[in-house]
Amino acid sequence: MSIRPVKHESVAVPAREGAGVHLHRVFGFGDPSLTDPFLMMDDFRNDDPAKYLKGFPWHPHRGIETITYVLAGSVEHGDSLGNHGTLGAGDVQWMTAGSGIMHQEMPRGDFAGKMHGFQLWANLPSSMKMTSPRYQDVKSADIPVVVDDDGTAARIITGEFWGKKGPVDGIAAEPVYLDISVPPGKRKTFKVDTYRKAFAYIFAGSGTFRDASTPIGVKVEKEFNGEELNIRDMSGNRTLVVFDTGDEVTVQAGDQGIRFLLVSGKPIEEPVAWHGPIVMNSREELMKAFEELQTGQFIKEGAVFG
Repeated sequence: MSIRPVKHESVAVPAREGAGVHLHRVFGFGDPSLTDPFLMMDDFRNDDPAKYLKGFPWHPHRGIETITYVLAGSVEHGDSLGNHGTLGAGDVQWMTAGSGIMHQEMPRGDFAGKMHGFQLWANLPSSMKMTSPRYQDVKSADIPVVVDDDGTAARIITGEFWGKKGPVDGIAAEPVYLDISVPPGKRKTFKVDTYRKAFAYIFAGSGTFRDASTPIGVKVEKEFNGEELNIRDMSGNRTLVVFDTGDEVTVQAGDQGIRFLLVSGKPIEEPVAWHGPIVMNSREELMKAFEELQTGQFIKEGAVFG
């Protein structure tokens, strides 16, 4: 067994999207190979309705899958195929845009005005870029939760983990998408397929991910009077941790415990031509997509707005 070392660590940065929604961008619009097959991730978390109620009005997608996971509040959605509904706390929507879809997402806070959720974009391989669009809406009650003897809990959105299988299926990258909580002070190891890219996103508490050569939760910073000064190097709220190769991830939870998303998937390793909500393999395909968008030929299925 080999523990994956940390390859990259960063903190989500403030951004605005849609009609002015305030959010934090975890990663995206940089080097797509770092998190391949995942392209972008946003953390939309706010207690001020004025900063999210205008939402994400009608916009296109092609060539990708979008994964929306709601923790608090709700998101009303609709699309050009006539689908519409509401995602509540704990619900997940996995949308395969494929050949093209127009949709909108309108966040609505809970009774206290709180809104919290994530949206992750997964790339599609060239063979599936023009597949038919589809939705998988999953209610919170249908997502299995496994609790280990030490109190560690894992919600399994997709993939197999600890003997359970998540309800989302038929996804190109065959991802494993987990919402994990580790109690205060606990050290836990999770298996991750060696051939998958993997990252963790911490959104509550703090903790330390490490490799086999580093004492857990400790970073050697400098020497003082000839002795090593060891300090805790805890990663906390809104921290992205991208892992290098290996087949295990180990975390030491801090004093408040830690909650994080652990996501892995098979890398596609194809050229990426990307502009806004459309991701193709070449500049020519990208230009064609925008040309079709302008001439009304973007949607390949029967469009029904409303």
